[in-house]
Amino acid sequence: MEYDAKTKLNQVIDVLDQLSEDTSVPRNIRRGATEAKARLSQEGDAMDVRVASAIGKLDDLANDPNIPMHGRTVIYRIISELENLLRTVSK
Repeated sequence: MEYDAKTKLNQVIDVLDQLSEDTSVPRNIRRGATEAKARLSQEGDAMDVRVASAIGKLDDLANDPNIPMHGRTVIYRIISELENLLRTVSK
């Protein structure tokens, strides 16, 4: 169970890396993706706290009016994966 959660978390972090390097996305969105990745990578906090914090940050980014449609779609996909991860970890 723990291995599966860590694998899923690493996949989400990889997608956040791709988003933070996508030059077609505004700089503030790339910076926010980097911040969400940093929140997920904080080993000192519990997994559910890290995931909830990253979801909050990504939700703010998804509501930014300047984000292109493909960037918003990627963020919604990441949020969905993190919510599934949160359900798995909370059990």
